Amino acid sequence: MSPAPAVPGVSSSSAATAFEPETEKSATVMNRLEDQIRYHENKSSKSQRLYKRIKSTEIVAAALIPFLAALHLPENNPAIRISLGVLTAVMGVLITILEGILQLNQYQQLWITSRSAAETMNHEKFLYLAKAGDYSTAKDPVGLLAERIEAIGTQENVKWASLQQQQKKEQG
Repeated sequence: MSPAPAVPGVSSSSAATAFEPETEKSATVMNRLEDQIRYHENKSSKSQRLYKRIKSTEIVAAALIPFLAALHLPENNPAIRISLGVLTAVMGVLITILEGILQLNQYQQLWITSRSAAETMNHEKFLYLAKAGDYSTAKDPVGLLAERIEAIGTQENVKWASLQQQQKKEQG
């Protein structure tokens, strides 16, 4: 009995060679690349959505403050005037809180760095599949692709750590 998996239309002796170590290595690297691209695209999309939602809310609240402050309500209804004053103050507090959340979580920077990492990985994938650039002359193109994928991920982590340190310096 052959330990090779049964492949339709392929004899068991050729099935054993169909999954050579290099093909398995290539599949592993391509799976890692696809996972990383998907991760960075999802992270970028989520960060972009959060950033735009928070910023849009800030813009609306900031636009409403002068509008509400400019309303001239009758002096004889103090409840409405107090409610309007409280609402205006709450919007100002909301803007401050939302801006703090943006600074704390760095959604815009996450959006940009994750998008950049995904695009760079897609670029490497294209060059590898086209056997172009350094991949056309590399002794081990799969190994080169693996190294570049990991380097891109490491660069993104270094950028993020740098942003975090910069943020701590600005706050401290």
